[in-house]
Amino acid sequence: MNHIVEYLVRTAGSRRIDCLVLLALFAPALFLHLGRSPLLVPDEARYAEIPREMLESGDFITPRLNYVVYFDKPALYYWLNALSFTVFGETEFSARLFSALAGLGTILLTWRLGWALYGRRVALFSALILGTSVGFVVQARLNTIDMTLTFLMTATLCAFVAAARRGGDGKAGYYYLAYACTALMVLAKGLIGIVLPGVIMLICVALYGRWRLIPRMRPVRGLLLILLLCAPWFILVSVRNPGFVRYFFVHEQFQRFLSTHHQHSEPFWYFIPILAGLMFPWSWFLPVSLLRSARRIGRGAGLPDLFFFVWAAVIFVFFSSSGSKLASYILPMFPAAALLTGRMLSSAMDDGISSLRRQALCLAALLYAGAVGILIYPLVARHPNLSAVGCATIGIALACGGMLAARAIRRADIARYFLGLVVTSYAWCVAGPPFVLEGWEHSKSLKELATIVRAEARPGDTVLSFDFYAQDIPFYARRRVASVDVPRELEYGSAQGDQTGWFMDYGQFYALWDSRGTLFVIIHEDDMPTLATHARTPARVLGKKGHIILITNRPARPRSGAMPAPD
Repeated sequence: MNHIVEYLVRTAGSRRIDCLVLLALFAPALFLHLGRSPLLVPDEARYAEIPREMLESGDFITPRLNYVVYFDKPALYYWLNALSFTVFGETEFSARLFSALAGLGTILLTWRLGWALYGRRVALFSALILGTSVGFVVQARLNTIDMTLTFLMTATLCAFVAAARRGGDGKAGYYYLAYACTALMVLAKGLIGIVLPGVIMLICVALYGRWRLIPRMRPVRGLLLILLLCAPWFILVSVRNPGFVRYFFVHEQFQRFLSTHHQHSEPFWYFIPILAGLMFPWSWFLPVSLLRSARRIGRGAGLPDLFFFVWAAVIFVFFSSSGSKLASYILPMFPAAALLTGRMLSSAMDDGISSLRRQALCLAALLYAGAVGILIYPLVARHPNLSAVGCATIGIALACGGMLAARAIRRADIARYFLGLVVTSYAWCVAGPPFVLEGWEHSKSLKELATIVRAEARPGDTVLSFDFYAQDIPFYARRRVASVDVPRELEYGSAQGDQTGWFMDYGQFYALWDSRGTLFVIIHEDDMPTLATHARTPARVLGKKGHIILITNRPARPRSGAMPAPD
């Protein structure tokens, strides 16, 4: 233990060794059992199905979801997943691989940036804080775009800092690297890829009073580089799909920010509790970190603090102002928040635990309370998403963390206090996500029903989702799914081209059910009486998952060697 503490608090050391230590710590946390649980619906399934269809069709320009055009996001993340599917197969592991790699890369970039601006100890603290923030680890293990965006944002701002600190024409390559990463962000998620880093850089230049940096940044050449990397895909997809420009830029970019059309409306303060939960336990120290950084900035002694303060604030305020809010949107601010917290805890290492005694005691008590709550959860919940084993594992980790923290406080040893939190959070991040995500995904996933469809359905049969759209059925069944009514996700694509027979009303469905064709229908059990009332052909149940049932309108096929029934 003493050797570990000494290693943590050293202000000098080997970059290579620290990098290897971080890799050895966080690769298991991010990749262990990555493909163990089914894809989470709707997002994970959606971002797996689109690249699967790209590979099936050979069209890597026009994204399609359930075989209709889907323009909510650009194509970069789909290309990455298509590459992963090509190399490793169409599995859950492959679908999550690039997100996990982006999470690991973000931890290493945060460490490298901290070393450049603050030194070795702050860099190591910040990387440990980021990599043991439970929400960061969970998001890195999910097949979504936001972690890739976070990595590219961090890489952009790292390159900007490297160029601005070193100066001179010989460092122009760092600016071009920043522009290249910006272009990749645009290809990953749209205009925010250029708006957010651009605003952060301009505010920092203005606050630092370093206007001479702007011509050195070569903005005209940088814009040309961004266009060179981005424009080909945008031009090709616009030529092939004339309605793309209006839908993508007006509907998906501006309306998503300015309106609540996308049904993700939340109050302005929504991200405050989200940040507290996703960055736990380190969010407990974030307010004091921001306060002390503000004081240093006020004294003119916190130029790196100012950069990270602006970085975090711009992203937080931007998405808080948006009409559409999802918890993962603020992930790009996590590296900056981790660096500010790491800076504060490193300073406290020199000042003594008395400066943080109140916060440390409260957090230790909170860990104990969390342990009790998670241990009794499966006993009081009617339908717990976590198994008793999962609750016990997480509860014991929290209790041990509270014990280690309380012991370190009694000894007035902030180094051991920090180490205890790291160990607790790491254990939680390694043990928790597989149990949490597995419980959640297995309760929501329809993989089992889709597997039955894939085994039973023949090429001419119709697979249909009745009155709701199950995002994971197309991926696991490896085929298109018709629907009664038009799902919101497919509203635009359903109006493009001939979609006859794929989007139908109730009358068309009942007529199809009673026809000679074979249907496999995913339906909620509450809708079964309605089907029995309006349809003549009885339903045969093939499988059930929770309240969702897989039925068909055809009787069981006779087994080989059995006598056919008489007419």
